[in-house]
Amino acid sequence: MEEPQPGPNPLRKMILVSSMAAGIQFGWALQLSLLTPYVQTLGVPHAWASFIWLCGPISGLLVQPIVGYSSDRCQSRFGRRRPFILAGSLAVAIAVFLIGYAADIGHAAGDNLTQKTRPRAVAIFVIGFWILDVANNMLQGPCRAFLGDLAAGDEKKTKAANAFFSFFMAVGNILGYAAGSYDGLHRLFPFTETEACNVFCANLKSCFFFAIVLLVVLTTLVLITVKETPYTPKAEKETKDAEKTHFSCFCGELCLAFKGLKRPMWMLMLVTAVNWIAWFPYFLFDTDWMGREVYGGDVGQKAYDSGVHAGSLGLMLNAMVLAVMSLAIEPLGRVVGGIKWLWGIVNILLAICLGMTVLITKIAEHERLLNPALVGNPSLGIKVGSMVFFSVLGIPLAVNTL
Repeated sequence: MEEPQPGPNPLRKMILVSSMAAGIQFGWALQLSLLTPYVQTLGVPHAWASFIWLCGPISGLLVQPIVGYSSDRCQSRFGRRRPFILAGSLAVAIAVFLIGYAADIGHAAGDNLTQKTRPRAVAIFVIGFWILDVANNMLQGPCRAFLGDLAAGDEKKTKAANAFFSFFMAVGNILGYAAGSYDGLHRLFPFTETEACNVFCANLKSCFFFAIVLLVVLTTLVLITVKETPYTPKAEKETKDAEKTHFSCFCGELCLAFKGLKRPMWMLMLVTAVNWIAWFPYFLFDTDWMGREVYGGDVGQKAYDSGVHAGSLGLMLNAMVLAVMSLAIEPLGRVVGGIKWLWGIVNILLAICLGMTVLITKIAEHERLLNPALVGNPSLGIKVGSMVFFSVLGIPLAVNTL
Protein backbone atom coordinates (compact mmCIF):
# COMPACT_ATOMS: atom_id res chain seq x y z
CA MET A 1 0.00 0.00 0.00
CA GLU A 2 1.54 3.32 -1.15
CA GLU A 3 1.72 6.32 1.09
CA PRO A 4 -1.26 8.61 0.39
CA GLN A 5 -1.19 12.35 -0.09
CA PRO A 6 -1.55 14.15 3.29
CA GLY A 7 -5.31 14.73 3.39
CA PRO A 8 -7.85 15.16 0.56
CA ASN A 9 -7.29 17.97 -1.93
CA PRO A 10 -9.82 20.65 -2.91
CA LEU A 11 -12.54 19.51 -5.31
CA ARG A 12 -11.45 22.06 -7.95
CA LYS A 13 -8.17 20.15 -8.40
CA MET A 14 -10.06 16.90 -8.92
CA ILE A 15 -12.33 18.57 -11.47
CA LEU A 16 -9.28 19.84 -13.34
CA VAL A 17 -7.65 16.41 -13.45
CA SER A 18 -11.00 14.84 -14.41
CA SER A 19 -11.29 17.26 -17.32
CA MET A 20 -8.41 15.44 -19.01
CA ALA A 21 -10.91 12.66 -19.72
CA ALA A 22 -12.54 15.04 -22.23
CA GLY A 23 -9.26 15.39 -24.13
CA ILE A 24 -8.61 11.64 -24.06
CA GLN A 25 -12.15 10.70 -25.13
CA PHE A 26 -12.19 13.34 -27.88
CA GLY A 27 -9.37 11.40 -29.53
CA TRP A 28 -11.02 8.02 -28.83
CA ALA A 29 -14.26 9.24 -30.41
CA LEU A 30 -12.46 10.31 -33.59
CA GLN A 31 -10.63 7.00 -33.61
CA LEU A 32 -13.82 4.95 -33.30
CA SER A 33 -15.85 6.94 -35.81
CA LEU A 34 -13.40 7.85 -38.59
CA LEU A 35 -10.32 5.64 -38.67
CA THR A 36 -11.88 2.43 -40.03
CA PRO A 37 -13.27 4.31 -43.07
CA TYR A 38 -10.02 6.28 -43.41
CA VAL A 39 -7.71 3.28 -43.50
CA GLN A 40 -9.81 1.81 -46.31
CA THR A 41 -9.19 4.96 -48.40
CA LEU A 42 -5.49 4.07 -48.14
CA GLY A 43 -6.21 0.69 -49.69
CA VAL A 44 -6.49 -1.65 -46.72
CA PRO A 45 -9.17 -4.24 -47.55
CA HIS A 46 -12.37 -4.09 -45.51
CA ALA A 47 -11.77 -7.58 -44.10
CA TRP A 48 -8.26 -6.63 -42.89
CA ALA A 49 -9.19 -3.35 -41.22
CA SER A 50 -10.15 -5.10 -37.99
CA PHE A 51 -6.64 -6.58 -37.56
CA ILE A 52 -5.24 -3.08 -37.10
CA TRP A 53 -7.59 -2.64 -34.14
CA LEU A 54 -6.00 -5.57 -32.29
CA CYS A 55 -3.71 -3.02 -30.66
CA GLY A 56 -6.56 -1.76 -28.48
CA PRO A 57 -7.19 -4.99 -26.55
CA ILE A 58 -3.48 -5.89 -26.53
CA SER A 59 -2.35 -2.53 -25.18
CA GLY A 60 -5.21 -2.54 -22.68
CA LEU A 61 -4.17 -5.98 -21.45
CA LEU A 62 -0.44 -5.27 -21.23
CA VAL A 63 0.24 -1.54 -21.19
CA GLN A 64 -2.27 -0.39 -18.57
CA PRO A 65 -1.21 -2.88 -15.84
CA ILE A 66 2.49 -2.26 -16.46
CA VAL A 67 2.08 1.52 -16.59
CA GLY A 68 -0.09 1.38 -13.48
CA TYR A 69 2.47 -0.70 -11.62
CA SER A 70 5.31 1.60 -12.72
CA SER A 71 3.34 4.73 -11.88
CA ASP A 72 2.58 3.47 -8.37
CA ARG A 73 6.32 3.11 -7.72
CA CYS A 74 7.63 6.12 -9.66
CA GLN A 75 10.01 8.17 -7.46
CA SER A 76 10.35 11.21 -9.74
CA ARG A 77 10.59 14.57 -7.99
CA PHE A 78 7.64 15.66 -10.16
CA GLY A 79 5.40 12.99 -8.63
CA ARG A 80 4.15 9.54 -9.57
CA ARG A 81 1.43 10.40 -12.08
CA ARG A 82 2.46 13.62 -13.79
CA PRO A 83 5.48 12.18 -15.70
CA PHE A 84 3.23 9.50 -17.24
CA ILE A 85 0.53 12.04 -18.07
CA LEU A 86 3.10 14.24 -19.84
CA ALA A 87 4.62 11.31 -21.74
CA GLY A 88 1.19 10.01 -22.76
CA SER A 89 0.06 13.42 -24.01
CA LEU A 90 3.20 13.88 -26.11
CA ALA A 91 2.77 10.38 -27.55
CA VAL A 92 -0.85 11.16 -28.48
CA ALA A 93 0.25 14.33 -30.30
CA ILE A 94 2.90 12.42 -32.27
CA ALA A 95 0.46 9.61 -33.07
CA VAL A 96 -2.35 11.78 -34.43
CA PHE A 97 0.16 13.72 -36.54
CA LEU A 98 1.35 10.45 -38.12
CA ILE A 99 -2.22 9.29 -38.70
CA GLY A 100 -3.43 12.57 -40.17
CA TYR A 101 -0.44 12.99 -42.46
CA ALA A 102 -0.02 9.30 -43.36
CA ALA A 103 -1.29 9.87 -46.92
CA ASP A 104 1.00 12.89 -47.46
CA ILE A 105 4.06 11.21 -45.95
CA GLY A 106 3.40 8.07 -47.99
CA HIS A 107 3.05 10.10 -51.20
CA ALA A 108 6.29 11.98 -50.45
CA ALA A 109 8.00 8.62 -49.84
CA GLY A 110 6.93 7.29 -53.25
CA ASP A 111 3.35 6.01 -53.08
CA ASN A 112 1.58 5.96 -56.44
CA LEU A 113 -1.79 7.72 -56.06
CA THR A 114 -3.21 5.87 -59.06
CA GLN A 115 -2.82 2.55 -57.25
CA LYS A 116 -5.60 1.32 -54.98
CA THR A 117 -3.24 0.43 -52.13
CA ARG A 118 -0.65 2.89 -50.83
CA PRO A 119 1.72 0.69 -48.78
CA ARG A 120 3.93 3.46 -47.34
CA ALA A 121 0.90 5.45 -46.16
CA VAL A 122 -0.59 2.30 -44.62
CA ALA A 123 2.67 1.61 -42.75
CA ILE A 124 2.77 5.17 -41.35
CA PHE A 125 -0.91 4.92 -40.39
CA VAL A 126 -0.45 1.60 -38.57
CA ILE A 127 2.56 2.93 -36.62
CA GLY A 128 0.61 6.06 -35.63
CA PHE A 129 -2.50 4.03 -34.78
CA TRP A 130 -0.65 1.67 -32.48
CA ILE A 131 1.18 4.54 -30.78
CA LEU A 132 -2.20 6.25 -30.24
CA ASP A 133 -3.72 3.18 -28.60
CA VAL A 134 -0.71 2.70 -26.32
CA ALA A 135 -0.64 6.42 -25.45
CA ASN A 136 -4.35 6.53 -24.62
CA ASN A 137 -3.95 3.56 -22.31
CA MET A 138 -0.90 5.28 -20.74
CA LEU A 139 -3.03 8.34 -20.01
CA GLN A 140 -6.21 6.83 -18.62
CA GLY A 141 -4.66 4.75 -15.82
CA PRO A 142 -2.47 7.49 -14.28
CA CYS A 143 -5.30 10.04 -14.55
CA ARG A 144 -7.67 7.82 -12.56
CA ALA A 145 -4.91 6.97 -10.08
CA PHE A 146 -4.12 10.68 -9.71
CA LEU A 147 -7.74 11.28 -8.71
CA GLY A 148 -7.44 8.55 -6.08
CA ASP A 149 -4.28 10.19 -4.72
CA LEU A 150 -5.99 13.58 -4.53
CA ALA A 151 -9.01 12.10 -2.71
CA ALA A 152 -6.62 10.48 -0.19
CA GLY A 153 -9.14 7.88 0.92
CA ASP A 154 -12.04 10.29 1.41
CA GLU A 155 -15.06 8.26 0.21
CA LYS A 156 -17.22 11.27 -0.63
CA LYS A 157 -14.50 12.96 -2.69
CA THR A 158 -13.59 9.68 -4.39
CA LYS A 159 -17.18 9.25 -5.59
CA ALA A 160 -17.30 12.89 -6.71
CA ALA A 161 -14.00 12.50 -8.60
CA ASN A 162 -15.24 9.36 -10.41
CA ALA A 163 -18.50 11.10 -11.30
CA PHE A 164 -16.63 14.09 -12.76
CA PHE A 165 -14.32 11.77 -14.71
CA SER A 166 -17.33 9.95 -16.23
CA PHE A 167 -18.98 13.29 -17.01
CA PHE A 168 -15.94 14.61 -18.87
CA MET A 169 -15.61 11.30 -20.74
CA ALA A 170 -19.14 11.86 -22.04
CA VAL A 171 -18.29 15.47 -22.94
CA GLY A 172 -15.24 14.31 -24.89
CA ASN A 173 -17.28 11.68 -26.72
CA ILE A 174 -19.97 14.18 -27.68
CA LEU A 175 -17.43 16.73 -28.94
CA GLY A 176 -15.45 14.11 -30.85
CA TYR A 177 -18.46 12.55 -32.55
CA ALA A 178 -19.88 15.99 -33.34
CA ALA A 179 -16.59 16.98 -35.00
CA GLY A 180 -16.56 13.73 -36.96
CA SER A 181 -20.13 14.25 -38.17
CA TYR A 182 -19.38 17.70 -39.65
CA ASP A 183 -17.95 17.49 -43.17
CA GLY A 184 -16.93 21.14 -43.53
CA LEU A 185 -14.34 21.36 -40.79
CA HIS A 186 -11.47 21.30 -43.28
CA ARG A 187 -12.48 24.76 -44.51
CA LEU A 188 -10.99 26.18 -41.31
CA PHE A 189 -7.63 24.72 -42.37
CA PRO A 190 -7.41 24.97 -46.19
CA PHE A 191 -3.85 23.59 -46.19
CA THR A 192 -5.09 20.18 -45.01
CA GLU A 193 -6.49 19.24 -48.44
CA THR A 194 -3.64 18.12 -50.69
CA GLU A 195 -3.04 15.98 -53.76
CA ALA A 196 -2.72 12.88 -51.60
CA CYS A 197 -5.35 13.86 -49.03
CA ASN A 198 -8.97 14.26 -50.16
CA VAL A 199 -11.77 16.08 -48.35
CA PHE A 200 -12.48 13.16 -45.98
CA CYS A 201 -8.78 12.96 -45.09
CA ALA A 202 -8.61 16.76 -44.66
CA ASN A 203 -11.56 16.66 -42.26
CA LEU A 204 -9.78 13.96 -40.26
CA LYS A 205 -6.64 16.13 -40.02
CA SER A 206 -8.72 19.11 -38.89
CA CYS A 207 -10.47 17.06 -36.21
CA PHE A 208 -7.12 15.85 -34.91
CA PHE A 209 -5.80 19.42 -34.76
CA PHE A 210 -8.62 20.22 -32.34
CA ALA A 211 -7.89 17.02 -30.41
CA ILE A 212 -4.23 17.99 -29.97
CA VAL A 213 -5.06 21.53 -28.89
CA LEU A 214 -7.66 20.36 -26.35
CA LEU A 215 -5.39 17.71 -24.85
CA VAL A 216 -2.32 19.99 -24.73
CA VAL A 217 -4.25 22.80 -23.02
CA LEU A 218 -5.78 20.47 -20.41
CA THR A 219 -2.48 18.66 -19.79
CA THR A 220 -0.62 21.95 -19.34
CA LEU A 221 -3.20 23.22 -16.86
CA VAL A 222 -3.02 20.00 -14.83
CA LEU A 223 0.78 19.84 -14.79
CA ILE A 224 1.14 23.49 -13.76
CA THR A 225 -1.66 23.86 -11.22
CA VAL A 226 -1.97 20.42 -9.59
CA LYS A 227 1.15 19.43 -7.66
CA GLU A 228 2.15 16.00 -6.36
CA THR A 229 4.08 14.88 -3.34
CA PRO A 230 7.02 12.71 -4.49
CA TYR A 231 6.68 9.07 -3.51
CA THR A 232 9.15 7.63 -1.01
CA PRO A 233 8.77 3.85 -0.61
CA LYS A 234 9.39 1.95 2.57
CA ALA A 235 12.81 0.30 2.62
CA GLU A 236 11.61 -3.29 3.12
CA LYS A 237 8.92 -2.99 0.45
CA GLU A 238 11.39 -1.47 -2.03
CA THR A 239 13.76 -4.42 -1.51
CA LYS A 240 11.05 -6.97 -2.19
CA ASP A 241 9.75 -5.14 -5.26
CA ALA A 242 13.27 -4.81 -6.67
CA GLU A 243 13.50 -8.60 -6.86
CA LYS A 244 10.46 -8.79 -9.14
CA THR A 245 9.77 -7.50 -12.62
CA HIS A 246 6.67 -5.44 -13.30
CA PHE A 247 5.31 -8.14 -15.56
CA SER A 248 5.89 -11.01 -13.11
CA CYS A 249 4.13 -9.06 -10.34
CA PHE A 250 1.16 -8.42 -12.58
CA CYS A 251 0.94 -12.03 -13.79
CA GLY A 252 1.26 -13.39 -10.28
CA GLU A 253 -1.52 -11.20 -8.93
CA LEU A 254 -3.70 -12.05 -11.95
CA CYS A 255 -3.27 -15.80 -11.45
CA LEU A 256 -4.11 -15.51 -7.75
CA ALA A 257 -7.22 -13.50 -8.59
CA PHE A 258 -8.45 -16.13 -11.07
CA LYS A 259 -7.73 -18.95 -8.66
CA GLY A 260 -10.02 -17.47 -6.01
CA LEU A 261 -13.03 -16.89 -8.29
CA LYS A 262 -16.25 -18.76 -7.56
CA ARG A 263 -18.64 -20.22 -10.17
CA PRO A 264 -21.07 -17.24 -10.29
CA MET A 265 -18.15 -14.90 -10.99
CA TRP A 266 -16.89 -17.19 -13.78
CA MET A 267 -20.37 -17.12 -15.35
CA LEU A 268 -20.45 -13.33 -15.06
CA MET A 269 -17.05 -13.05 -16.73
CA LEU A 270 -18.09 -15.46 -19.51
CA VAL A 271 -21.22 -13.45 -20.31
CA THR A 272 -19.20 -10.24 -20.20
CA ALA A 273 -16.66 -11.72 -22.63
CA VAL A 274 -19.43 -12.71 -25.08
CA ASN A 275 -20.93 -9.28 -24.55
CA TRP A 276 -17.75 -7.54 -25.65
CA ILE A 277 -17.40 -9.85 -28.63
CA ALA A 278 -20.60 -8.15 -29.76
CA TRP A 279 -19.51 -4.64 -28.80
CA PHE A 280 -16.17 -4.54 -30.60
CA PRO A 281 -17.52 -5.08 -34.14
CA TYR A 282 -19.99 -2.30 -33.40
CA PHE A 283 -17.20 0.05 -32.31
CA LEU A 284 -15.03 -0.86 -35.29
CA PHE A 285 -17.57 -0.84 -38.11
CA ASP A 286 -20.54 1.29 -37.01
CA THR A 287 -19.75 4.26 -39.28
CA ASP A 288 -18.52 1.92 -42.03
CA TRP A 289 -21.85 0.06 -41.81
CA MET A 290 -23.71 3.35 -42.24
CA GLY A 291 -21.62 4.28 -45.28
CA ARG A 292 -21.83 0.89 -47.01
CA GLU A 293 -25.06 -0.77 -45.97
CA VAL A 294 -27.38 2.07 -45.03
CA TYR A 295 -26.27 4.79 -47.47
CA GLY A 296 -25.20 2.33 -50.21
CA GLY A 297 -21.82 3.87 -50.96
CA ASP A 298 -18.32 2.53 -51.35
CA VAL A 299 -15.03 3.86 -49.99
CA GLY A 300 -14.12 7.12 -51.71
CA GLN A 301 -17.66 7.85 -52.89
CA LYS A 302 -19.73 10.78 -51.67
CA ALA A 303 -22.52 8.43 -50.57
CA TYR A 304 -20.08 6.55 -48.33
CA ASP A 305 -18.71 9.75 -46.79
CA SER A 306 -22.26 10.97 -46.11
CA GLY A 307 -23.02 7.70 -44.33
CA VAL A 308 -19.86 7.95 -42.21
CA HIS A 309 -20.77 11.48 -41.11
CA ALA A 310 -24.32 10.32 -40.33
CA GLY A 311 -22.85 7.47 -38.28
CA SER A 312 -20.73 9.96 -36.33
CA LEU A 313 -23.90 11.94 -35.58
CA GLY A 314 -25.51 8.72 -34.35
CA LEU A 315 -22.52 8.08 -32.10
CA MET A 316 -22.89 11.58 -30.67
CA LEU A 317 -26.50 10.78 -29.77
CA ASN A 318 -25.26 7.49 -28.32
CA ALA A 319 -22.81 9.39 -26.09
CA MET A 320 -25.53 11.77 -24.91
CA VAL A 321 -27.82 8.88 -23.93
CA LEU A 322 -24.87 7.16 -22.24
CA ALA A 323 -24.15 10.29 -20.17
CA VAL A 324 -27.76 10.56 -18.98
CA MET A 325 -28.07 6.81 -18.39
CA SER A 326 -24.86 6.77 -16.32
CA LEU A 327 -26.59 9.03 -13.79
CA ALA A 328 -29.78 6.95 -13.83
CA ILE A 329 -28.32 3.47 -13.30
CA GLU A 330 -28.74 3.39 -9.53
CA PRO A 331 -32.40 4.55 -9.41
CA LEU A 332 -33.33 2.31 -12.37
CA GLY A 333 -31.70 -0.63 -10.62
CA ARG A 334 -33.97 -0.08 -7.63
CA VAL A 335 -37.04 0.08 -9.91
CA VAL A 336 -36.37 -3.26 -11.65
CA GLY A 337 -35.33 -5.10 -8.49
CA GLY A 338 -31.56 -4.64 -8.39
CA ILE A 339 -28.51 -4.02 -10.56
CA LYS A 340 -28.41 -7.73 -11.46
CA TRP A 341 -31.81 -7.53 -13.13
CA LEU A 342 -30.94 -4.25 -14.84
CA TRP A 343 -27.78 -5.84 -16.24
CA GLY A 344 -29.77 -8.78 -17.61
CA ILE A 345 -32.40 -6.53 -19.18
CA VAL A 346 -29.87 -4.31 -20.97
CA ASN A 347 -28.06 -7.37 -22.34
CA ILE A 348 -31.32 -8.52 -23.91
CA LEU A 349 -31.80 -4.97 -25.23
CA LEU A 350 -28.28 -5.12 -26.71
CA ALA A 351 -29.09 -8.36 -28.55
CA ILE A 352 -32.31 -6.87 -29.95
CA CYS A 353 -30.56 -3.68 -31.10
CA LEU A 354 -27.74 -5.53 -32.83
CA GLY A 355 -30.32 -7.74 -34.54
CA MET A 356 -32.00 -4.58 -35.82
CA THR A 357 -28.92 -3.82 -37.95
CA VAL A 358 -29.95 -6.69 -40.23
CA LEU A 359 -33.47 -5.30 -40.57
CA ILE A 360 -32.26 -1.74 -41.26
CA THR A 361 -29.77 -3.02 -43.84
CA LYS A 362 -32.36 -5.13 -45.70
CA ILE A 363 -34.94 -2.33 -45.79
CA ALA A 364 -32.33 0.16 -47.06
CA GLU A 365 -31.17 -2.27 -49.77
CA HIS A 366 -34.77 -2.89 -50.83
CA GLU A 367 -35.49 0.85 -51.09
CA ARG A 368 -32.37 1.42 -53.21
CA LEU A 369 -33.36 -1.45 -55.47
CA LEU A 370 -36.75 0.17 -56.08
CA ASN A 371 -35.34 3.70 -56.33
CA PRO A 372 -31.59 4.02 -57.17
CA ALA A 373 -31.81 7.77 -56.46
CA LEU A 374 -31.81 6.90 -52.73
CA VAL A 375 -28.10 5.93 -52.89
CA GLY A 376 -26.39 8.36 -50.54
CA ASN A 377 -29.72 9.75 -49.35
CA PRO A 378 -31.91 7.04 -47.76
CA SER A 379 -35.52 7.64 -46.84
CA LEU A 380 -36.47 9.54 -43.70
CA GLY A 381 -37.64 6.32 -42.05
CA ILE A 382 -34.24 4.68 -42.52
CA LYS A 383 -32.42 7.75 -41.21
CA VAL A 384 -34.64 7.99 -38.15
CA GLY A 385 -34.41 4.24 -37.52
CA SER A 386 -30.61 4.37 -37.68
CA MET A 387 -30.44 7.29 -35.24
CA VAL A 388 -32.82 5.50 -32.85
CA PHE A 389 -30.59 2.41 -33.08
CA PHE A 390 -27.49 4.39 -32.11
CA SER A 391 -29.32 6.24 -29.34
CA VAL A 392 -30.87 3.18 -27.69
CA LEU A 393 -27.50 1.41 -27.67
CA GLY A 394 -26.31 4.08 -25.25
CA ILE A 395 -28.41 2.40 -22.54
CA PRO A 396 -26.67 -1.02 -22.51
CA LEU A 397 -23.31 0.65 -23.13
CA ALA A 398 -23.70 2.74 -19.96
CA VAL A 399 -24.44 -0.37 -17.86
CA ASN A 400 -21.77 -2.56 -19.46
CA THR A 401 -19.03 0.03 -18.95
CA LEU A 402 -20.02 0.64 -15.32
